[in-house]
Amino acid sequence: MATQKLYAGAKLREIRTRLTLTQKDFAAKLGVSLPYLNQMENNNRPVSTTVVLALAQEFGLDVTELSTGDSERLVSDMREALADPIFADTMPPLADLRLTASNAPALARAFIELHKSYRQTHERLASLDEALGREDARIQASPWEEVRDFFHYCDNYIDAVDHAAERFSAQANDAGDVRTVALGSLSARGIQVKLTDIEALRSFDAKARVLHLSSRSSPQTQVFQMLLQVALVSQDKLLEATLDFARFHSEEARSIAKIGLANYFAGAALMPYGTFLAAARDCRHDLELLSARFGASIEQVAHRLSTMQRPGAKGIPFFFVRVDQAGTITKRHSATRLQFARFGGACPLWNVHRAFETPGHFLRQLAETPDGVRYISLARDVSKPGGSFGAPVRRYAIALGCEVRHADALVYADNMDVTNASAYEPIGISCRICERQQCHQRSVPPLERRLTINANERGTLPYEVN
Repeated sequence: MATQKLYAGAKLREIRTRLTLTQKDFAAKLGVSLPYLNQMENNNRPVSTTVVLALAQEFGLDVTELSTGDSERLVSDMREALADPIFADTMPPLADLRLTASNAPALARAFIELHKSYRQTHERLASLDEALGREDARIQASPWEEVRDFFHYCDNYIDAVDHAAERFSAQANDAGDVRTVALGSLSARGIQVKLTDIEALRSFDAKARVLHLSSRSSPQTQVFQMLLQVALVSQDKLLEATLDFARFHSEEARSIAKIGLANYFAGAALMPYGTFLAAARDCRHDLELLSARFGASIEQVAHRLSTMQRPGAKGIPFFFVRVDQAGTITKRHSATRLQFARFGGACPLWNVHRAFETPGHFLRQLAETPDGVRYISLARDVSKPGGSFGAPVRRYAIALGCEVRHADALVYADNMDVTNASAYEPIGISCRICERQQCHQRSVPPLERRLTINANERGTLPYEVN
């Protein structure tokens, strides 16, 4: 397979602006001519190896910033939006989408936002009878989706919050002592912690200064909820400053995001970046070993692994997803080129859906997407008991994975034939934008392809994809 050329004009301009350099000065420091730099910034030429080395040596820059990961995400999101039937006759070629993502990322995001607003409007109109007479029946972006996209485009890594959490956990003598530090932090602010037989995981009485934690929940959950409360009472200024930077469109989105940032702080304090990254590399990303060492759940460990994107100290770029039994994605993030459907369910050929069939066991899968990229995917069910007889059990499945080129760093890749092309199962994003012509699990035709229907023949599908 030919090496893909790196076009990163928008990122080069962003780096130059951040360094407050003119094109002339920037070109001189990179050792290239002014016209050559201009061509690279306008994506008329790929970024050369000389420039990549100069960025690292001259500015100490983490050259992975030039990665096309964000562009790939934008292209994937635009393709999914353009797969909408309203664009059926106006699908731009893939080259145009890549050019837009590279040269005009702000425009690409604006288009995605516009299409998202259209879909939400369409869904509201479809259930107009429920909205009639309601004062809040106004057209606006979904706060939940807005927050999810915020974390998505931050690579699920919030630098200031992560560093603050790492400084907080540095007070602990070992990984298991963070509970003591959290108790001390709350006590210093006059907050008493009580284990109480309640259904809620956490309930804070601000007036009485008492934090009630459910005695029914696991020790890992109790510590996590305690750290979340620490974030809310001790890191409020930091969280608010981060929210100001995000510029959410509604108070609902801002409130949801604040809880998200507090959750992020809790996870980062429970599994501090430097220590956790070193431990993950040492045990080759064994989730069970990491869970035992840091007193975290399997899901918390998997989620944390997907956030290890600190500039200059990046871990393996993982994707992480959680689905419910209906196949609905409830959590998603990808630091890889693999993207998830923004609307609807994920590809049914993905092993995350089979995890419900084998509770308590890890499933391994070698998978290949239509673009030819190969991945190793790890899936497992995660059940959350209700805590009492008759209480509903919440059942989910999680998947964690990365490109197969990182297989040597994963204990789960041991004894898998990663060099055998036939070992890889074909998966996609969702049926309506999947390019595969032959798929026995296809639910709907791909919108970018023409169909041939022959009444005298019936194969796996009632049509042929051209």
